Amino acid sequence: MDTEPTKIPQATAKRLPLYYRFINNLHSQGKLRVSSKELSEAVKVDSATIRRDFSYFGALGKKGYGYNVEYLLSFFRKTLDQDETTEVALIGVGNLGTAFLNYNFTKNNNTRIQVAFDADKRRVGTEVGGVKVEHIDDFENKIENIKVAILTVPSNAAQGMAERLIEAGVTAILNFTPARITVPPHVRVHHIDLAVELQALVYFLKHYPLEDGEEEE
Repeated sequence: MDTEPTKIPQATAKRLPLYYRFINNLHSQGKLRVSSKELSEAVKVDSATIRRDFSYFGALGKKGYGYNVEYLLSFFRKTLDQDETTEVALIGVGNLGTAFLNYNFTKNNNTRIQVAFDADKRRVGTEVGGVKVEHIDDFENKIENIKVAILTVPSNAAQGMAERLIEAGVTAILNFTPARITVPPHVRVHHIDLAVELQALVYFLKHYPLEDGEEEE
């Protein structure tokens, strides 16, 4: 398992956790091997794309045999750092933030929201999903060693909050606000605007209908 390249396409990287989840389920069921066709049907990614994704990591399977489930599980655990827990800070405990805390990535055993922050005194000091809500004014003193943050604050507070996060050492932000925040080159931001995603879905529904049996990648 030392064939992992230093860099793979981002589209492939985004699919790796999807593969890992299904392979982990297969392993729990005691299945020993899986074909690219079976993977394709389960994760809704075509077989050719799966084979191409896996090819970036060398010979993960054998023609005519498929993939060894235990080997794939071990490989993806290492690749996705599943043996290390990533602690996350949540900024903004409104409706969306509360949903995140109640869920707290229960299906991803290496990711956990460790601390949450809000400016509303009615929320500060309470626990949501087992996580204590701290006041945003105490933010810099409470996120030592945390490098990842989820941003669910009002749009007009997003840029300022992002700057505070970066100043405190955060290098990865999952931004759920409509604001397109600006960050230094060493910080990675993933913007997820739910309204935009829904509008795009409706547009594709109307103008690019899928054929029977076809799946979007």
